[in-house]
Amino acid sequence: MSKPVNLATYFVDRHVEEGRGARTALLCGEKTVSYAELAKLVNRIGHVLRDAGVRSGQRVLLALSDGEEFVATWYAAQKIGAVTAEVYPFLQPKDYAYYLRYTEAVVVIADAVTLPALREAGARNLLVTDVPPEELLPGERPLRTLAAEASDELAPAPTTVDDVGIWKFTTGSTGSPKACVHPLRSPVESFERYALGVLGLREDDRILAVPKLFFGYARDLVALFPFGVGATGIVFPQRTTADLIFELIARHRPTVLVNVPTMMSAMIAHPAASEQDLSCLRLTTSAGEALPPELHRKWDAAFGVPVVDGIGSSEAYHIYLSNRPGEARYGSLGREVPGYTAQVVDETGNPLPDGEIGPLRITGPTIALEYYGDAEKSAKTFDGDTLTSGDLFSRDTGGFYHHHGRADDLLKVGGVFVAPGEIEDCLLGHPDVADCAVLGTTVDGLVLPRACVVLRPGATVEPQALKDFARAHLAKHKYPREVVFVTELPRTANGKLDRRALRAMAGS
Repeated sequence: MSKPVNLATYFVDRHVEEGRGARTALLCGEKTVSYAELAKLVNRIGHVLRDAGVRSGQRVLLALSDGEEFVATWYAAQKIGAVTAEVYPFLQPKDYAYYLRYTEAVVVIADAVTLPALREAGARNLLVTDVPPEELLPGERPLRTLAAEASDELAPAPTTVDDVGIWKFTTGSTGSPKACVHPLRSPVESFERYALGVLGLREDDRILAVPKLFFGYARDLVALFPFGVGATGIVFPQRTTADLIFELIARHRPTVLVNVPTMMSAMIAHPAASEQDLSCLRLTTSAGEALPPELHRKWDAAFGVPVVDGIGSSEAYHIYLSNRPGEARYGSLGREVPGYTAQVVDETGNPLPDGEIGPLRITGPTIALEYYGDAEKSAKTFDGDTLTSGDLFSRDTGGFYHHHGRADDLLKVGGVFVAPGEIEDCLLGHPDVADCAVLGTTVDGLVLPRACVVLRPGATVEPQALKDFARAHLAKHKYPREVVFVTELPRTANGKLDRRALRAMAGS
């Protein structure tokens, strides 16, 4: 028989029942939200969702800026046994139209930021916050008003670890985003194995995330995993900038910063970086994209905050390979998170020896059930509790794993495969380079590396100088044959490099 679990009960209500209701669950600007206050708001919104027609197993789509209501609505949907799915709050109408069709959500949660685009996308049955009720159209109802009138007591749905509860979307960097369908077992197991087993989260932690809450990496580390130990998450609705992150660190003094390499680079390059006091941070996590070794070294030199770099995916729910606090190796993603096993395999699925590069096969307790609506791709990716990744890895003799990019990003230069990340990391070692990405360009039928480079403010360096720098540090065939300067690199909403958009921009 499946083990009973309700995420709202486990991560929120439990603290009230055990006498910790006065502890701070969320810091939202100047507002402090206790576990008891959050639990009541969850219950009120749960009633609103039920009154709006949501039933157990049906999907609720959150298109909502970060804040108390995002967190409460997510848990409210979980408490009544619904399935949660979240999307970026700064999408275009056509993108929202895709998610509306794909999810067939019974209710969409919106705010003043997302409402105009959702209206244009044809959304129906919306619960809207931060918009005056008199400005709402037919089919749109005021979430805050309805919640204020609802009861703050609500019995949890009798869900189990095997019930589907969460859709996590892929980034869409290689095609249309797909939902990885997860049972309620996934977040509970990930909390126990990664948040406790690797990060060692504790009740006095305050956690601030660079990415927004629609991205499961951030949502789990701000509003799920901390709640498992009665700690505090910090949320804010604004777009993330280095200035804002420094401001929030100074104001709230977090102990853990949930970061991505792009923001790490921006923080290092900030004119006031040397003036920042980050002594409150006991660690910063890094995920979402590869952390170049040179960037890691620059971070250590600039701030001295230990980096716990790891890799996860929507398919595996969260992080499955990670360094450990105080035991990081530059350029490595660490070892398996407790409870997971990994193997580097060849194209036929046979294990490869240490040092060889191939896809990674991960087995663990949080592998998704499927890609919703894509049986063919699901069959190629999932096999019970085992996932075959589309990324390339190698393992060294010490058992540490190294990422080599996606198989479809490799360049065959002079008959030899070249990983763009190796060239990118080399160029990041140049003092005038702030960011870069390498693509393949075809010249006279031959594939050659092209580097798209973002220079540091005020830097003036010629393309040939960067070519010469790369030639001095890489094998002869790997240096970029062309260097183009761009003001910024296109990225997905999750912060990952959008190579499709870059190819279009660079004409590759």
